[in-house]
Amino acid sequence: MEDKIRILLPEDDVDARVEEIGKQISADYAGKAVHLICILKGGVFFTCELAKRITVPVSLDFMCVSSYGAGTKSSGIVKIVKDLDEPLEGKHVLIVEDIIDSGRTLSYLTEVLKQRGPADIKICTLLDKPSRRVKKEVKVDYTCFSIPDEFVVGYGLDYDQKYRNLPYIGVVEV
Repeated sequence: MEDKIRILLPEDDVDARVEEIGKQISADYAGKAVHLICILKGGVFFTCELAKRITVPVSLDFMCVSSYGAGTKSSGIVKIVKDLDEPLEGKHVLIVEDIIDSGRTLSYLTEVLKQRGPADIKICTLLDKPSRRVKKEVKVDYTCFSIPDEFVVGYGLDYDQKYRNLPYIGVVEV
């Protein structure tokens, strides 16, 4: 049985906004190098597209942090599945996330990473669901799109490991 996907954000809109955010990040980090931390798995598509549009020096590392199982709701329990390969000391860190929902994952992750001595930490997300925020202290520095409380897929976001490869953001309609 195939799920029905309704397009929420077309590919051209996503590409244009990622370009804008890349320019903004480049301006904000002028004269500095930025260390991108891609949050796997969903963030990899966005991180790659974003990195191509940043004009200051970029380094990259990956983390896998999970608060979801096979369902569509956050479990509320955050666990680090894959940690960073490189130290963060003195680096200008930009956490790149596919979507921010409750804020639990990023609240936890930011606190863990602050202990590693970066020069600073900022957050960039493709999608934000502010209506779902539980952790109000999570400050998102760069947001491509704020979206309603719907379960979305595409551009790296999945539903039970499907639909990551869609070039647009869609809503799963069951």
